[in-house]
Amino acid sequence: MDVFSLDNGLQVVVIPQRRVPIVTHLLAYKVGGADEPAGLSGMAHFFEHLMFKGTEKHPAGELDAAVQAVGGDHNAFTNHDSTVYYQRITPDALPQMMEFEADRMRNLILNDEVIETERQVVLEERLMRTDNDPGGILGEAFSATLYTNHPYGRPVIGWRHEIETVTREQLTDFYDSHYVPNNAILVVAGDVDTETVKKLAEETYGKVERGPDLPERVRPMEPPSRTERTVTLADDRVSIPSFSQAWLAPAAYSDERQFNDALAVLGEILGGSERSRLHRRLVIKERIAARVFAYLYGARDSARFVVGADPINAEALETVEAAIREELEAVIRDGVTAEELETAKKVYESAIIFQRENLMRRAVQYASDLIEGASVDELDDTRERLEAVTLENIQEAAKKYLLLDKSVKAYLRPAK
Repeated sequence: MDVFSLDNGLQVVVIPQRRVPIVTHLLAYKVGGADEPAGLSGMAHFFEHLMFKGTEKHPAGELDAAVQAVGGDHNAFTNHDSTVYYQRITPDALPQMMEFEADRMRNLILNDEVIETERQVVLEERLMRTDNDPGGILGEAFSATLYTNHPYGRPVIGWRHEIETVTREQLTDFYDSHYVPNNAILVVAGDVDTETVKKLAEETYGKVERGPDLPERVRPMEPPSRTERTVTLADDRVSIPSFSQAWLAPAAYSDERQFNDALAVLGEILGGSERSRLHRRLVIKERIAARVFAYLYGARDSARFVVGADPINAEALETVEAAIREELEAVIRDGVTAEELETAKKVYESAIIFQRENLMRRAVQYASDLIEGASVDELDDTRERLEAVTLENIQEAAKKYLLLDKSVKAYLRPAK
């Protein structure tokens, strides 16, 4: 892996892996749903759509045709901390992809017709994924309740009434501020070498003028939680109930990163696989749940630890919740076993190895880690961090963060 920066501030990561003639070309902007001004939720995601509408040099559809012509694929995604665009193509197509991406970085057509067309597409996406889905409705309320002050409580896709009213001027200001080379990270992985990538990057991205320096991403932080909070939705469309419980946790690159590592391992022990505590108890032994889950979901400013299950019927919901609470209390009181810890570490180690072999996943991970605060030297230290987790670390993290009066519970129930 090699890392360098262009004169205009674009950071470039090159990951040579020349076993197959494929290249992943990924451009990540350091702007996501948590960077939008209050009252303008959904703008980062809106641009995920608008960026495919074309420039004067490359009309809409030309990028699609170029990617398809070499048998590749491309797409984009948005989260709270970043907006990412990528292509998986043959090595000979890399110069063209860089030229496309550099062009739309600053030359996007943002007229009323384009904006109104994509506004309707985004609203339809929201209707399908959230407004017409009981799980989506509850999920938004779950996040908004967990984050009472931080913008992570806003949906990345945006609130409907704010999507409907955002103006062309507001979108243009957002684009001019954030879609600049000094606010982006380029990752090129696969059948490439660093010198070639550097030359191509300078010939394409290097010609884009540096934008104004953005202020440090300081966001409103959460106050201490003093209450247990609950959100509930009963809906005729629900056939299988669900229970979830979540807590805020330290970010991966915060001063308390050791607790982040410990909670990541604990998620695997509690509900990460068929060997987990909750699966063995609720699915196999007691047969009161169809599915269990426990995991740590990371982001730049904080993580969330989530645990839950899908009971086999509505009558089993309270029993499932009580069993999950018992297992959490057991971890707080007694910790986990050495065998559980070693098994979880092996599972993670295997996942990391497979991720490194998948160029797309590796490129996404590197870009995400850098945006979340990792230094270049920390990009490949995940295995070492997980290996350092001890039994005492896990119990201490559970005692500190998984307290009932710091959690949010979510219940999804059938209406009858």
